[in-house]
Order: sequence, then C-alpha cells, then structure tokens
Amino acid sequence: MNIVFNGYYTLIAAVIVLLIGKFLINKIGFLRRYNIPEPVAGGLLAAIFTTIAYNIWDFSITTSAELQTSFMLIFFSSIGLSANFYKLKEGGKSLVIFLFVVSSFIILQNFVGISLATILGIDPIIGLIAGSITLTGGHGTAGAWGEILETKYAIEGATTLGMAAATFGLVMGGIIGGPLAKHLINRYKLKEENQKYTDEKDKKDEKTIDEFVPFEYPAAVRLITTNSAITTLGLFAACLAISDFMTNIAKGTFFELPTFVWALATGVLIRNILENILKVTIFDRAIDVFGNASLSLYLAMALLSLKLWQLSSLAGALTVILISQVVVMILYAYFVTFRVMGKNYDASVLSAGHCGFGLGATPTAVANMQAITNMYGPSHKAFLIVPLCGAFFVDLINASIIQVILKFFA
Repeated sequence: MNIVFNGYYTLIAAVIVLLIGKFLINKIGFLRRYNIPEPVAGGLLAAIFTTIAYNIWDFSITTSAELQTSFMLIFFSSIGLSANFYKLKEGGKSLVIFLFVVSSFIILQNFVGISLATILGIDPIIGLIAGSITLTGGHGTAGAWGEILETKYAIEGATTLGMAAATFGLVMGGIIGGPLAKHLINRYKLKEENQKYTDEKDKKDEKTIDEFVPFEYPAAVRLITTNSAITTLGLFAACLAISDFMTNIAKGTFFELPTFVWALATGVLIRNILENILKVTIFDRAIDVFGNASLSLYLAMALLSLKLWQLSSLAGALTVILISQVVVMILYAYFVTFRVMGKNYDASVLSAGHCGFGLGATPTAVANMQAITNMYGPSHKAFLIVPLCGAFFVDLINASIIQVILKFFA
C-alpha cells in the first residue's frame, strides 16, 4: 500500500524529521562528535523506519516531489541573491584553484567508474552512471541523463539506476564530510582558540548577528522585518518564475541547463542589477534566513523520500563501484583538496564541502560545512567558494566532461 503525501503533509513530515534529527544530535555523542548534519540524522532514521514498514506490511510513502524541488530552487536562488560581484572578487585565486581541483576529481571519478565497470564485465556506461552523472551531478543530472541513456544508448533502467546511485551518494556525502574535516582539524591542530566553540552551544542561538554572514550561522538570530521578508519572497518568486521560463525555452538547445542553474544565475543577475545599477537595497539577512530554512527542509524531504529497498538493485558489481567511489572521494579530499587549498582550517572546511557535492549535492556540502563551523568557528572563504563552485560551475564542467566521454560510446 502506497500513501501519497500532498505538499502540506510533506512539509509536516519534513519538520518532524528535522526535529528528530536535532534531538538525536543532542542526545547521541557520536553524531555530535562527527558533525553529522541534523537532516541526515533524522532522514536516515525515517528511511530505516519506512523500509521496515515496507518489508513487514508492504507500506510505503510518496512525498511531494514538487515541494521538494521548490525548496531546492529557493536554496539555489538564495545563493545567487547573495552573490555580490564585488564580494566575489574575494574568492580570487582560491576559487580558480578549487575549480581546478574539482574538475580533476570529476575526470578521476568517471575514470574509476568506467574502469571498474569494464573490469567487472558490465557496460562501461553503467560505470559512468555510477560516476559524475549521479555522484557529482546528483538527482537532477541523473534524471536528465537517464532518459538520454535509455533512448540513445539502450541502457535499460538507467533513470532508476541513476536515482538509486544518486541517493546513495547523497547519504554518503552527508556522512563522510564532517568526520573527515574533524580528523584533519585535530590531526593538524587547526582549531584556534578564537574559533573554538564550547559545549554551551545555546549561546550561539541567543546571539544576534548584525553583519551578513551567508549560511555560516544558521542557528543565529537575524533581524528582519515584515517588509524585508515580503520583498525577499518577491525576489525568490522572480527567480523561480524566470528559471522555469528559461528551462522551457532552452529545452533541446545547446544552452539547455538544469532548472536550479537558471535559478542561481537569475539570482546573481537580479542581485547585481538591483544593487549595483539601480542602487536598490538588498536584505541579506532575510535571504539568509529563507535560504537556510530551505536548505534544511530540502535535505529532510530528500532523505524522507529515500526508499532503501530500491538500493537492493545496486547489488554486485555496481555496489563495488559505488563503495570504491566513496573511498576515492575520501582519499582525494584528504590528500589533494586539503593540501592544494592550503592545508589550513579553511581547507578542512572546503574538504568537507567537496565531499558533500562530490558525492551528493551542494545543499549537502553546505550542511557539512555548517556542521563544522558551528563547532570550530567560521570559514568565510569556504562559504564563498563552495556554493558558487558546487552549484554553478561544477554543473557546467560536469556536463561538458560527460558529453565528451559519451562521444566515445556513440
């Protein structure tokens, strides 16, 4: 029996998942010590519960995909609306270096997937599905390429396979990022006294932050007004409407991009036209509040909709490939990302973020970094670089690399 949740019930369930996740983090020292994000903790418990219900009573739940997508688009819009061109210059050389690190990993990820698929005697394109299409690309890219692989390359069930692999990556990306960064921070003694957070975490909740610090302090109080909230909601509505329009216009053309990329790009344009040309004040605090709330709700819904029993299709060779990809991500973040980005505290946070979008999605990357900075202190560089790189540049680079590789299988 399958019960379909409409938008209202999906929202209620997602909030319950977040509350459960917060309770688990507060009560279980292991989760707190290894910086597991609240949506991941609560979402995995919900997924385990629904799996038990399915296996015993043949009971399953389908949540509102439209609502989940909407919160994802709001999150990416908030990244764009936070991107002041003058502030982006701060990324400078570090942003370029990180793009090089990430691009190299995408090539490595596909090499590992295709090589292992060939060695294990399955179609090499399945190795590509278990590579950057689903892991760096996430669910959106998996769905987009799945249809193409089924029709043009005769890969039966490519979409279902891609969704399952993307889900696996989303979960693992949220699990490994925090522990990896924590290990790096402790091993290299990167925790400064002025960055150290005490166990009295409630102090952060009581503190009101006057300056704008995007995504870095999700628990902090931000002063917003009714007018700023309404104006900000209008900006988000414009981003979603224009991104939907551009997705339909660009479909089937050479500049076809995922909807969330259009949402982010629209946010960047709106922000800089209003602020730098029309001299309109942008309410950063309101953008930050809505962006962080959307991030948490999106992740909760994504994991709430996870059907673990579908992962049984990832048996045998594909399981070997996916587990190998997780190991490669850990080793790459540890030995390459961390060292190339400076072998300092910012580099450790960037490594956690890379694990998040290298296996899952940009929201997972931001959640990983928030879990670290909530405990050890801020990393302005990481929160500047990762959202831009993970949400915008990576998708363009990934799509180009995938297209080049597929030409060899045409």
